[in-house]
Amino acid sequence: MTFTQLLRKENDDIFQAIFNHPFVDGIGKGNVPDKAIAHYIKADFEYLNAFMRIYGTAISKSAKREDIQFFNEQIRFVLNSEIHPHHNFCDHIGVGYEELQGYALPPTADHYMKHMMYHAHMGGLGETISALLPCPWTYWEIGQELMTKYEPSADHPFYQWISFYADESTGEITEEMRNRLDNIAEEASVEEQKHIKEAFRKSCQLELSFWEMAYTCEKWPGKEKVNS
Repeated sequence: MTFTQLLRKENDDIFQAIFNHPFVDGIGKGNVPDKAIAHYIKADFEYLNAFMRIYGTAISKSAKREDIQFFNEQIRFVLNSEIHPHHNFCDHIGVGYEELQGYALPPTADHYMKHMMYHAHMGGLGETISALLPCPWTYWEIGQELMTKYEPSADHPFYQWISFYADESTGEITEEMRNRLDNIAEEASVEEQKHIKEAFRKSCQLELSFWEMAYTCEKWPGKEKVNS
């Protein structure tokens, strides 16, 4: 069993909870509240901006050109490709994509972003990858799960979203990151492996919490302040 196979086994409880979450399952059923979708897009747009910056940190920690090239390609993927599932959601609720940009991160998304940044800045490349990996990994498995469970046709309201994440090209990103993490883990100390596992587990948990955050339209407590 490889290191990342072990990670997947140890975190299956969170993966299954994600698959069964009402927002995720609602995508498969074609029935998610418009407010939840809008809240998700607002948070995910800014979260992905942070995600790209952490890819940049991974580049700074990379000793090999092939690693630098890989992370650079992932930045381009987020910029140019991952907007398509966002557009699917926006088209469904009839709101322009630009209207949902520039919002402050809700508590869970803010915590998730800072969790990844902590491991990226305080740990090595292995910790950085392990904090990033649950995002593409869970989304690829969500796409596979929904495609198998609901067999959506082209007229399904979220067909573009599901098919995008279920596509093998999306799965290849996960495989590439897993291979890099497996190679790093082989040379890592027991203590380093422990930190890698902790970073991965927390990111899985925060992926689940992100869906809950969107579904409940989570906000910061107290009165909302408007920037002047």
